[in-house]
Amino acid sequence: MANSASKPSALIRFTQLSSDVLDSRYLQQLKNIVFVYVLLSLWSKTYNKVLVGGPVRAFKDLKTYIIKVVFKQLRRLPSVQAKINKALGSTLADMEESMMSKEAGCEVNLTLPSKGLSEKEVMDSLHKFQTLKAADWQSGKVSGSIYHGGEQLTRILGEAYSIFAVANPLHPEIFPGVRRMEAESVAMVLSMYNAPATGCGTMTSGGTESILMACKTYRDMYKDLKGINNPEMVVPDTIHAAFMKAADYFKIKLITVPIDPVTLKVDIKKVQRAITKNTVMIAGSAVNFPHGIADDIVELGKLAKKYDIGLHVDCCLGSFIMPYLERAGFPTTPFDFRVDGVTSISCDTHKYGFAAKGSSIIMYRNPIIRKYQYFLYSQWTGGIYASPSIAGSRPGALIAGCWSALMHMGDDGYLQTCKQIVGARRIMEAGVRSIPQLHVKGEPIGPVLSFGANEPLNIYDVGDKLSARGWNLSALQNPAALHISTTLPWVKSADLFVSDLKECVKELVDNPSSGNGSTATIYGTAASVPDKTIIDDVAAGT
Repeated sequence: MANSASKPSALIRFTQLSSDVLDSRYLQQLKNIVFVYVLLSLWSKTYNKVLVGGPVRAFKDLKTYIIKVVFKQLRRLPSVQAKINKALGSTLADMEESMMSKEAGCEVNLTLPSKGLSEKEVMDSLHKFQTLKAADWQSGKVSGSIYHGGEQLTRILGEAYSIFAVANPLHPEIFPGVRRMEAESVAMVLSMYNAPATGCGTMTSGGTESILMACKTYRDMYKDLKGINNPEMVVPDTIHAAFMKAADYFKIKLITVPIDPVTLKVDIKKVQRAITKNTVMIAGSAVNFPHGIADDIVELGKLAKKYDIGLHVDCCLGSFIMPYLERAGFPTTPFDFRVDGVTSISCDTHKYGFAAKGSSIIMYRNPIIRKYQYFLYSQWTGGIYASPSIAGSRPGALIAGCWSALMHMGDDGYLQTCKQIVGARRIMEAGVRSIPQLHVKGEPIGPVLSFGANEPLNIYDVGDKLSARGWNLSALQNPAALHISTTLPWVKSADLFVSDLKECVKELVDNPSSGNGSTATIYGTAASVPDKTIIDDVAAGT
């Protein structure tokens, strides 16, 4: 009984002791410190949001975040998730049917043939795939996508691929010619971008990998040199999505900065406000994909120098157009290594360089920066492993094709194609500006033309009308617009495009109800969906 009576007494003493500890002056101070820290953290995030994006954008971001959280919780409800899954399934089925309809008559191969096909059988199948119904890019009606340098160059690229089909630059002792062609290709592009004598670079599989490599390089470099463990990068809203991918892959905090509503260039003052002690790089485009606008690289360079951080210039799309604008007699802007503060540039040789798809160059001001791009592991049981980029083995055939394109086109060839391509863009730009219901986005200087519609006209309806006539343009959002990456085939179709564009706009003005096509429906729906992860689910399902 005595033991039993002592239990309540012990519990009382424990409760009293706990109360004394919780009420102690030191614990109260600790709680106050934690509270102040949390408050300061929230205030810092809010202040930075307002400082960089302005109060209106900060409020919109907060509203979007709250809606996202609410809908995320709603999606956890079985009944809501079931409805969403049903709608997604129906949408994906329609999309699959649309894509598969273009493959009608093709034999389905889901397992290896029990007996290998003859060369003729394989070639017959390839030719059949080649003739499947597709957009008409040969006549110059497809934005970007096919950066065609002519039939002769295509034959040269095919022959180069054939000669070096088994080559792998991972083994330069076996394929010294491939190593030499890669080095020369990088050197030629460095020269084109006025790199200093210390300039260097590597070849990658495309613009995305070039950008990924640059971001990874600055993350690792400033961790080593400055001890930055929570890296941040500051980029324009209009920067290529590859930077968002890099931020996700390499755990770099991404800070996007608004563009000037008139010039559509990144707001330099807001870039400066966004730079912190954890910033490892800033970036600009020359030119960007959405609107074909070049950011103010000179001012970005001054910021990079002032804060001792990296400045990457994304010239993946501008590639072999931007370096030739001045000599071709077109307006230009400083963008290359002659700009003090520029530390790296990406240039796609497989766009306006006309190399086969799968080649790009990432350039650095000096080897000290480039070394942080490399992956090196000397303790592997398989031997010392070193890789300059993401891939280990790489297709030497694509390197041979890139070198062949550069050598065949030459300086004179690229100057001529710059004149033709930008000339065609200027014809279409003048045509758009002549239509009262439309407006050009900013002042493009490269190969890209982007234009929107003045209310009440819906630019997506214009796009659908053009699609019905065989034109294949890219739809933009935030704000709504249509985009054309002008390629060589557009040189012969620019005047026809202007004529068709005028007729399509007139049809919509005369009969507004003739719009509401698929593009308008898709982007209209996307804009009205509060939870954008649903749109992500649709994209992932395709």
